[in-house]
Amino acid sequence: MADLSELLAAFMTRVAGPGDLADLGRLSGGANMESWAFDWAGSSYVLRRAPSAEYMEGRPYGHPVEAALVKAAYAGGVKAPEVVGVLSESDNIGTGYVMRRVIAEVSPAKILPAPPPSLVADLGRELALIHALPRTAIPAEIPVMDTAAALAELKARFLTYGGDRPAIALAIKWCEDHLPAAAEPVLVHGDYRMGNVMVDADGLAAVLDWELAHLGDGHEDLAFGCMTVWRFGQLDKPAFGVGSLDEYFAAYEAAGGAKVDPARFRFWLVYRTLWWALGCLQMGQAWRSGADTTVERVVVGRRTAEQELDLVRLLEEEAPEAERARALPATGEAAAAPTGEPTNREIVQAVRDWIEGAIKPKAEGHAKFEAVVAMNALGIVLRDLDAGTRAEDKVLAAALLAGETTLAEPGLLAKLRRAVLDKCAVDSPKYAALASAREQWGG
Repeated sequence: MADLSELLAAFMTRVAGPGDLADLGRLSGGANMESWAFDWAGSSYVLRRAPSAEYMEGRPYGHPVEAALVKAAYAGGVKAPEVVGVLSESDNIGTGYVMRRVIAEVSPAKILPAPPPSLVADLGRELALIHALPRTAIPAEIPVMDTAAALAELKARFLTYGGDRPAIALAIKWCEDHLPAAAEPVLVHGDYRMGNVMVDADGLAAVLDWELAHLGDGHEDLAFGCMTVWRFGQLDKPAFGVGSLDEYFAAYEAAGGAKVDPARFRFWLVYRTLWWALGCLQMGQAWRSGADTTVERVVVGRRTAEQELDLVRLLEEEAPEAERARALPATGEAAAAPTGEPTNREIVQAVRDWIEGAIKPKAEGHAKFEAVVAMNALGIVLRDLDAGTRAEDKVLAAALLAGETTLAEPGLLAKLRRAVLDKCAVDSPKYAALASAREQWGG
């Protein structure tokens, strides 16, 4: 912390003038980048950074381009943060930039129980403003997305990861069969959802996390925040967990957004759910390769089960009515645990109890967050040891991917439903859509 404090003070002196650094602390969360809050000369700021240039390898653009885009959005009237300085190699802090801190709430758990009345309309309006930013204001390095090529890349990644998850194979084939015609490209934020927007009593206060921005189909942004996972349990409110799609679309169109096409919206809802399923698998691969050895990576890697559940729910309407009405097969019985020496389950339970009783109470800030993540990881292992549930079926996945098997096959939908229910119960038992699916499917 001392080294970062000294280096950050030198950077702020250079970009903002003399002052004193105070209250430096890492903010919790942040799946990819670190965020550090601090005060300088009486004002509050946030440092967004990657700890090294190597961490940014493979990304379409780096932090200087991202910062330039955020500046362009801010200048264009979007509620983006105000960038005050971009790190250079000589600053020795990694790569990133510093923004003025917006004091507002970001946690969906605190926002969604009682959102400001204007929030759905604010979200639609702000997205229209993002999509209206002129091409001349957008840095030239921001890439243009080719949907067909992007889908092919997802398919290639799926095969690299084993190609053995039937729900993912089903979604890839569906997207290939329903690929929309190219749209006039606009600036797509790429991660526009609850958790990446800040809210105060007056409504939307800031749009964060621009690292996935690209040029492409505006419907991608429209759909992403409406994915089940980003509604954080508010399943009856399909627009961000806040309100209705009709209200959201009306606000977007009233603010200058293009007319919403329901079929195109549905494609992107399926595509981005598929994208995040593979994104979760990629997190596990990042840990396995040694690129990121945090416990958070392996835990997120198991959230693929949530997206597989959601993909089956999104695509089950493609099945004949008789298949949608078919009862689920029974869950397989887990093997009985041996007696005698402590079992694997008991060892894992002991470690989890130790973290909960001895480590978590003494931890603060990001360390407490990491302790909770570690407990979650061990909870997954405990449930997995009890259930013995697996999600892989390479033969079925290959048949679905090739179109040789479809949801018209007798019993297939019921089999997929049972598989995703059982896997999600192990990996994410508190996922709100799991209880909803059980009620709907009788599982």
